[in-house]
Amino acid sequence: MLDLLKLREEQVKLSKKLILKDDFDINKITTIAGINQAYNKNNDIISAVVVCNFETMEILEKQHSQEPPKLPYLSGFRSYREGHAITSAVSKLSTGPDIILFSGNGILHKRNFGLASHIGLLLNKPSIGVTNKLSCGIIQENKVILDNKILAEVLETRKHSKPIFVSPGHKISLKTSVEIVKKSIRTPHKLPEPLHIASRYSKKLAKESHS
Repeated sequence: MLDLLKLREEQVKLSKKLILKDDFDINKITTIAGINQAYNKNNDIISAVVVCNFETMEILEKQHSQEPPKLPYLSGFRSYREGHAITSAVSKLSTGPDIILFSGNGILHKRNFGLASHIGLLLNKPSIGVTNKLSCGIIQENKVILDNKILAEVLETRKHSKPIFVSPGHKISLKTSVEIVKKSIRTPHKLPEPLHIASRYSKKLAKESHS
């Protein structure tokens, strides 16, 4: 039986290890990755990772992994369900990305330890969470606040579209997270280009895959 209390305690403990300031030189970023998960008809996780050139957004490498989820879906514990598939996909890369964008939250999480934070910490990489939905907190002006802390920023990246929510994962500040996401947007796409490509790639693989 799942011990959710134990997992919650682990998240709180690990969240204290997060570095929420820039642990790199933004002018030296050359590669950026996007990671997205999709599920096929057998409920296998397809984790797709795409590495792009930071300036041009040219695709440098694509990898993926496919495996059954480790846990049932539980709100707030996504990294325990999908984390192994993600790290398996990343381990196949020959190009180590400087920054990783995740389809999911960073510190915008009830215990400040969403998918981008957990996997960023595991991989020891600067990571950013980008999501279409607000899972917790309240919006004041263009910031998302929870427990009197600013955890994310609301970004409108395409006219007449709902905004995206950007939160730092690990080894990066909120300010720089927003700056990198803005630099990674390519019209007409709403999501940063590496995530847009990874999303399409994971969905294509899920449609084609058979276990």
